[in-house]
Amino acid sequence: MANSTEPQKPQNTKKNKKKGATLDTFYVAKIQNTEQTEDNIKENAPKPSKGNGNSPQTYEEFESEMTKKMEAFWEEKLEIMQKKFKHLQNQFDQTVKENQALKARIRQLEDNDRVKEQELIKQSQNTKKLEENIKYLTDKVTDLENRGRRDNLRIIGLPEKPEINTKLDMVIQDIIKENCPEILEQGGNTATDRAHRTPSTLNPQKTTPRNVIAKFQSSQTKEKILQEARKRQFRYKGMPIRVTQDLASSTLNDRKAWNMIFRKARELGLQPRISYPAKLTIYFQGKVWAFNKIEDFQLFAKKRPELC
Repeated sequence: MANSTEPQKPQNTKKNKKKGATLDTFYVAKIQNTEQTEDNIKENAPKPSKGNGNSPQTYEEFESEMTKKMEAFWEEKLEIMQKKFKHLQNQFDQTVKENQALKARIRQLEDNDRVKEQELIKQSQNTKKLEENIKYLTDKVTDLENRGRRDNLRIIGLPEKPEINTKLDMVIQDIIKENCPEILEQGGNTATDRAHRTPSTLNPQKTTPRNVIAKFQSSQTKEKILQEARKRQFRYKGMPIRVTQDLASSTLNDRKAWNMIFRKARELGLQPRISYPAKLTIYFQGKVWAFNKIEDFQLFAKKRPELC
């Protein structure tokens, strides 16, 4: 026969009544449980073994012993931490000192760089002054050398023959008779102090003859011969030669730099001339224009298409 199962009712009805207990009842029960727990701890506290002659260990003694152990433990930990902190503090102090030393070194280096920079500026200024002085002295020496050659004439293209080299004084007189006899007719002094080839030794690899330098006793006669040489082509026994003013080698190089421009200017009918020491002059649009440097003439020509 089947048994019907009915839900069992709670046997302890008093527990259900506790649901309506007040808050005061809860705290009273809590205090009682705490006192019971303390009593259990006291009962379970370690006791000395029998027969050792020691009095029983109380809970306060056990607690005191544990407190001392904990204090000793934390003191040890604190001492270790203090040592580590002191070590870190020393490292920090050392780092601060090194940082200060580096800052001082950097300031010193910056000061040294500033001093060196100022010295470099002074040296640059001194170098510039020295360069200007060197240029001035070089130009002065060149000018003195040119003035020391003012009585000289340079003869270019005279054949390199022994009979000519041994009698250069007589050859020069023949050149004057052939090209400007009026100077002799006027009673000019055409005598020369000396005449020589330059350079002093012959270079067999060069096919052109060496120049002849002649120093005249009279600067007026030298100027007359030079003026006649500018007017027409000089010859020696029918061979063309060229007579120019004798100048320092640096001045001659400066004049040679104008050669191409000089030829083009002559083709354009600009009446070019090279004046002392190495200045180009031209006649253009009814005016005389003078140029000390090739760059100056190039800038002048760029603005005038008819000269390019």
